[in-house]
Amino acid sequence: GAMSVDSITDLSDNASKLLEALQLSHPHELDPRRSLGKKNMLSLNPITWQVPRIVDRCCEHIETHGLRTVGIFRVGSSKKRVQQLREEFDRGLDVFLDEHQSVHDVAALLKEFLRDMPDSLIPRELYAAFLSTAAMEGPGQLAALQLLLFLLPPCHSDTLHRLLRFLSEVARHAESSWGPDGQEIPGNKMTVSNLATIFGPNILQKEKPGEKDAGAVNFEDSTAIILVLQRLIEHYQTLFMVSPEMQRDILRRLFQTDPDVIDYLLRRK
Repeated sequence: GAMSVDSITDLSDNASKLLEALQLSHPHELDPRRSLGKKNMLSLNPITWQVPRIVDRCCEHIETHGLRTVGIFRVGSSKKRVQQLREEFDRGLDVFLDEHQSVHDVAALLKEFLRDMPDSLIPRELYAAFLSTAAMEGPGQLAALQLLLFLLPPCHSDTLHRLLRFLSEVARHAESSWGPDGQEIPGNKMTVSNLATIFGPNILQKEKPGEKDAGAVNFEDSTAIILVLQRLIEHYQTLFMVSPEMQRDILRRLFQTDPDVIDYLLRRK
């Protein structure tokens, strides 16, 4: 669903800006030696994960170096260093983030990328639908969220899944723990609620960045955004799992309407 092309260049002008970012998602795409006498285009197939490199690199860096950093995403960063990192990614450089990079700078870069995307991670046409789930409870709420997630284009779905997995891991280290020698290991203090408060407005946006009233969200919407993202973080593994029954229904329908799609998927696997 939502993807029938095999390369970025086949997309129309109004295609997702997130898809364009995928051109910089893999280092080999930037190697000029790879296209000697041959034009290779970035594959956008339903088997390969479609996550922008900047998102994956930032998540990996914090997972490796910053899970125990107190106040991650809340402590200030160096605007100059963040801007430099942002420009390097924007130029298509193969940026490697190591232990010498400030965790707070990388955290700020991740927030900026999600906030400033022209096409928000959860598409704006689904904004109201996602917020409506805040009034639901229990299994019905999770079922509605799952069906909405199924509507996301593959690149949005993959990137959201990567982000939620990362935020869940950050929240898992929120509380202090005790080491084998009895020493206290401080937690990062970033609970699911805190993370949802910070990332919610960056993922669920009603208006485009820079537009009139962008960022001006009423109290009811703001509360709903935080609650929805909390549920997404807490239940991301279940929400992104397609049941065998649903898979069979989809395959049965595809076999009747688009048998060539089934053949394509089986050959790709």
